[in-house]
Amino acid sequence: NSRELFDYLYHTLRDRKREEFRVLFLDAKNRLLAARTLFEGTLTASGVYPREVVRAALDHHAAALLFAHNHPSGDPDPSPEDVAITRRLALVCRAMGIPVHDHIIIGANRYFSFADQGLMRRLEEEQRGLL
Repeated sequence: NSRELFDYLYHTLRDRKREEFRVLFLDAKNRLLAARTLFEGTLTASGVYPREVVRAALDHHAAALLFAHNHPSGDPDPSPEDVAITRRLALVCRAMGIPVHDHIIIGANRYFSFADQGLMRRLEEEQRGLL
């Protein structure tokens, strides 16, 4: 669940001065295979490339993915760019047969979960019409 994911990542992401985008690679039973920081950015942004996410997922033989990144500002609310990249990543990964369960944004002692807010479900419904 999102709280466990937050607890797992909070101490390693909370004091970062730059955004870091991490991917957690899961097996078919949703057990953690690996967690990697794939992208590092600036104080306010991180370039995230779907092709690199898919490549890493295939390298790890992942059956599903979780995404997480930090907001050095401490405010975990998603930016329009966060929503857009989550949409793109979910679409590309779904096309490859790799579901994305959640994307959490870690701020100062709190987090935002796309799944908890129903956004992952909405993205999946949108994508059904595209694929």
